Amino acid sequence: MIVGLHHVAIGVDDFDKALTFYTKALGFEVVQQSDFDNDANANLAIGLDGIKAKMAMLKTSNAFVEIWEYSSPQPEDLRSRPCDRGYPHLALQVDDIQSEFERLQEHGMEFVGEVVHFGDRAAAIYGRDPCGNVVELYEIKSAEIAQLDRGHALA
Repeated sequence: MIVGLHHVAIGVDDFDKALTFYTKALGFEVVQQSDFDNDANANLAIGLDGIKAKMAMLKTSNAFVEIWEYSSPQPEDLRSRPCDRGYPHLALQVDDIQSEFERLQEHGMEFVGEVVHFGDRAAAIYGRDPCGNVVELYEIKSAEIAQLDRGHALA
């Protein structure tokens, strides 16, 4: 039985920079942090041999985000555009999108433009964290939208 979403994993190229951003700028809490160096169980669970990586599990208000920096096997940069298949972005629900937009710019986040407002329903903007991963800020303005979907309901 599936009980819900636990976490989304994000591959990063600089663990310390990513950990600082996700904890200091976004306010996520570290609940687990590990270094893996050819750990047999990690190799089996992930399906790769000779894993060498740093990992942190970060708690948000309603889910977890896990960051990984692999040094072995050698990672490839497969970040995608928001329209591509796979896991193209992480969306963070915010209460005051404009202030978060400005605050996160100060923490090194680069956005595609200014905040976009979808009437009185919602507002959103995409950007990249300091490691280049696509992150969306999403504000639900309408009580109706909030009731329908605690996530995306722009259509």
